[in-house]
Amino acid sequence: MLKPHFEMFAGYNQWANRRLYDAAARVSEAQYRENRGAFFKSLHGTLNHLLVGDRVWMRRFTGEGDAPKRLDAILFEDLSSLRAAREAEDERILGYVRGLDEAKLAGTIRYQPITLPDPVEQKLAPALAHFFNHQTHHRGQAHGILTNLGAKAPELDLLYYQREVS
Repeated sequence: MLKPHFEMFAGYNQWANRRLYDAAARVSEAQYRENRGAFFKSLHGTLNHLLVGDRVWMRRFTGEGDAPKRLDAILFEDLSSLRAAREAEDERILGYVRGLDEAKLAGTIRYQPITLPDPVEQKLAPALAHFFNHQTHHRGQAHGILTNLGAKAPELDLLYYQREVS
C-alpha cells in the first residue's frame, strides 16, 4: 500500500520545511541573499525554487493552482511572505495526498514539462516519489548554504521526523 508511504512524506515535507525556515529566519538579510554557489545561488533563490517546484507539480497532479513558467522564478521577495506561501502549499500537499486512494496512485497523469516540447504521461506514484525526492534534494542544498554560512542548520533526516511523530 503506497498511500501511507506518501502520507508520511507529505508530513515529513511540512516538518522539514518548518525547521528549514526557522533556521533561515536566524541569518542576516545579507546572508540570506548572498550567492553561495548553489544551483539557485542563494538561500532566497533555493527556497523560492522549492516553492516553484511544488507549485508546478501540484498543478500537474491536480490541474489547479499557479504554476510558474520558470524554474528560477522568484515568487516572493521577502522571507515572511515566502514562508506564508510555503506553509499554505504544505497544507495543500497534505490535503492532496490524504485525498488519494490506491486506485488513483496506480493511475497516470499527463502534463506539459517546462523544459520539454512534448507532453509527458507517467504513472502517478513514481511522479509523487520524484516530487518528494526533489524537495529533499533542494532542502539539502539550503542546508548546505546554512552550514556554509556558519549558521545552525537543522537536523532534517527522515528518521528524526519519524521518531518525533511516532
